[in-house]
Amino acid sequence: MKKTRAVLAAAALGAALLASACAPAAEQKPDAAAGEPVIIKVAAVQAPMTDVVEAAGEAIEDGYEVQLVEVADYVTANTILASGDVYANFSQHVPYMETFNEGNDANLVGVQPVYNFVIAFYSKTLDDIADLPDGAKVAIPDDPSNTGRALKLLAANDIIALDPEVDPYASTVKDITENPKNLEFIQVPISSLNAAYEEADLVFQWPSHIKALGLTPRRTA
Repeated sequence: MKKTRAVLAAAALGAALLASACAPAAEQKPDAAAGEPVIIKVAAVQAPMTDVVEAAGEAIEDGYEVQLVEVADYVTANTILASGDVYANFSQHVPYMETFNEGNDANLVGVQPVYNFVIAFYSKTLDDIADLPDGAKVAIPDDPSNTGRALKLLAANDIIALDPEVDPYASTVKDITENPKNLEFIQVPISSLNAAYEEADLVFQWPSHIKALGLTPRRTA
């Protein structure tokens, strides 16, 4: 059986950020007499974000306690932050947060870059991107901020060409000006990209998600 591997090396991408709403859920003051700490609720979706939140809880100064609120998806993480049910979340980059703000009349704010991560395209059947067949199916995220990132990565590797008049990070499949391999783009939520890996020829995915399939962006043959 052919060994499964990543076939398109990816560049380091934008930082994951801590995002805060205007009405945090931890405005109580420490009660020195009672010895009660301020509880800071922070939402995160999965490792390594959840790991970082837990590490922050171990490192935070006396008088405060970080409480991890683990949620199933990024929309929920932002929804409960916007409603004030948590103080902050750690699960996204600023462009994704801005898209959420625009679509939900929210006012989340990026507070602190935490780390950079590496993103990649993966294939279950190919060892080299040059072997991508004509008419291949390529699965990419369906949210605007990550659609552009996937297309930009393909364009940077000369798989497609994008309209030079459009910011590549804001590009959509309609902005593809050259598609010599006649690729068929399938847009699905990030949470569904692992499933798409089983069927598509090429799949864009985050390292935190693709880890469930035993893959990493830097895996070698």
